[in-house]
Amino acid sequence: MEIHLNRVDYIQVGVTSQKTMRLLPALGKKTTQKVAIADHDGVLTCFGMKKGEAVPAFKTLPGQKIARMDLGGAAGTPQEKIFVCSGSQVRGFTKKGKQFLTFEANLTESINAMHVSGADLFVCASYIYNHYCDCKDQDYYLSGDKINDITCLSSENLTRLVPVLACQDRVLRVLQGSELAYDIEVPGPPSVLELYNKDGGEQILYGTTDGKIGLVQIGEDSAATKWEIDNDKKKGGILCIDTYDIVGDGVNDILVGRDDGTVEVYGFDSSSEPTLRFEHVLSESVTSIQGGCVGKESYDEVLTATYTGWVTGLTTEPQKAEAGPGDEVRMSKETQSKVEALRAELEQLQVKVLQGREQYQQTSQSSTAVSAVPVFSINDKFSLCQDDASYSLTLEVQTAIDNLLLQSDVPIDLLDVDKNSAVVSFSECDSEQPNGNFLLATYRCQANTTRLELKVRSIEGQYGTLQAYVTPRLQPKTCQVRQYQIKPLSLHQRTHSIDQDRPMNRLSLVGQFSFAEIHSWVVFCLPEVPEKTPAGESITFYFHNTFLGTHLEATYCKGEGHFRSDNISTISILSDVLSKEATKRKINLNISYDIDDDSVSHTLKMIHPKLEYQLLLARKVQLIDALKELQVHEGNADFLIPEYRNILDESANLLEEYKKQPAHLERLYGMITDLFIDKFKFKGQNVKTKVSSLLEILDSYDLNSLLNFFNDVDM
Repeated sequence: MEIHLNRVDYIQVGVTSQKTMRLLPALGKKTTQKVAIADHDGVLTCFGMKKGEAVPAFKTLPGQKIARMDLGGAAGTPQEKIFVCSGSQVRGFTKKGKQFLTFEANLTESINAMHVSGADLFVCASYIYNHYCDCKDQDYYLSGDKINDITCLSSENLTRLVPVLACQDRVLRVLQGSELAYDIEVPGPPSVLELYNKDGGEQILYGTTDGKIGLVQIGEDSAATKWEIDNDKKKGGILCIDTYDIVGDGVNDILVGRDDGTVEVYGFDSSSEPTLRFEHVLSESVTSIQGGCVGKESYDEVLTATYTGWVTGLTTEPQKAEAGPGDEVRMSKETQSKVEALRAELEQLQVKVLQGREQYQQTSQSSTAVSAVPVFSINDKFSLCQDDASYSLTLEVQTAIDNLLLQSDVPIDLLDVDKNSAVVSFSECDSEQPNGNFLLATYRCQANTTRLELKVRSIEGQYGTLQAYVTPRLQPKTCQVRQYQIKPLSLHQRTHSIDQDRPMNRLSLVGQFSFAEIHSWVVFCLPEVPEKTPAGESITFYFHNTFLGTHLEATYCKGEGHFRSDNISTISILSDVLSKEATKRKINLNISYDIDDDSVSHTLKMIHPKLEYQLLLARKVQLIDALKELQVHEGNADFLIPEYRNILDESANLLEEYKKQPAHLERLYGMITDLFIDKFKFKGQNVKTKVSSLLEILDSYDLNSLLNFFNDVDM
């Protein structure tokens, strides 16, 4: 059963953070609700709709950036008190705008997640969780990785309040007091948590930064995953979730907002698995989503807030039919007065703009003129995509982007992105210079582009910095720079466990280094490792290579580190980088290796299907032009064998796939070459003179010939 919703824009506030808009409870059934929204200017705005106009109920004065909002109230009463956090402070407001609470949490970091339940307040900074009851300290917990969100369960089946933390290391941590009760592994880094039933219950919805959604049944001692929705269509990460019966079948639907602007409604059929009922794409990321009744009585809607502060409704209210040519246009008095008010407002704004321009010209030409750089916010995200082993760079600006300059001091490939309409041009680079560039690319954006998505692929072992220079359409021209580190093992991603039965190579380090020092080296080498030194005396992290599928285990403590991988090149890169980092700090390392020769053939067999596929794709693409010429010459393609006819039929898809994967084949050749050199490097042999023979074998590729070459190299 599909649903039809129509878009209505209400108001625009300042730039907003995740989960900073809530709907206040309705006074009666099917009556309209007030909307509370907070922004980066520190302003809390509460408004309702009357006769199609947004009417403010109250608006606070500007202040420190507001990071989160929640509703609360005494147990058993309407949850209509508004709580906001900014910095390490939590403030409470009544629905009429009167401030009744100012609570200083005394945290060294800013609060980034908050949950209110009766007299209980739960707040989280980056790694710290605090629980207060009636503003008195109750519990404290230090998490092993960054906390992205928090919620709390209360139900008749639970003997206590159960706080649940969403942590960056792909884990939901369930707490009991100040202790960890247990944790739940989820398929991606969880970014948001929401109670499935707002009145209580033990079910929690989670959304991940890589776009997956799941439902978990939480108990006091254990949990069970009910269902998971994968992100097969490669949509954006989840920023917000809500539950509301928008379909009207008596079952709560799941409302989802993503960072690529996608708004989704999932409903439930006879089965307990959710199905997509509605989808709408906004032009910017959706930071908050709520279900309720805002615009008109008796019409439910999905209310969203976007990054730049637009509050938009997707309402069940049917839109009035537009008059076609020849039809007599009849507007109601209400609509006529609205149009006249908008025209008057537009004229006033035009006058203001002219006055502002004249004033700016006068002040800029005076002898005491001081140039003021306009301030603008950038919402950026640089994350590794597991599916195609590339990095996605998303940049979102509160005003239109004029151009973006991308600069890299390490070799990276730019990949095609379907959603990207900007025109890209490349500048020549001199990578031989000491501080030379490997990439200089300029993206010129079309008018009103506020969000840009790029994809890059790095080479493991080559590390440095990628810089993005963002210039918006503002006067005077100004630019902001964002830096992103390309790490030595940039294509590795954290995982919960690895296959211990694979043939493993081992690298061991012993030296006079502290736990914090070796942890900082691991942070430098690998992505998704928390910057904060872990609690305890030792730690183990597991990783898998998103490009090849090989595994890595890192175990280290004070004075000792052990790294195991089925890819000898991973061990080689780690050995080189860790030695350099120790030398910088003048620390003497005792390095030992345990190399398993079977791991080389194991890695080659893992590369084999990818290499075979890319070689076949390259051969098909080479044939396309010749086959098309034959087809034109003969008038049809009936005379061709089925294999060639299939290539012609699929030519558009083949060319698109080949275009999306530039240098893919060269990458695989490079990995095999590195594997060859690294295998013999650990034996103390230099085989660089044999590389040309290896490339000849790769050009007429056969797995057995390649394995024999690796095994039969005669020194």
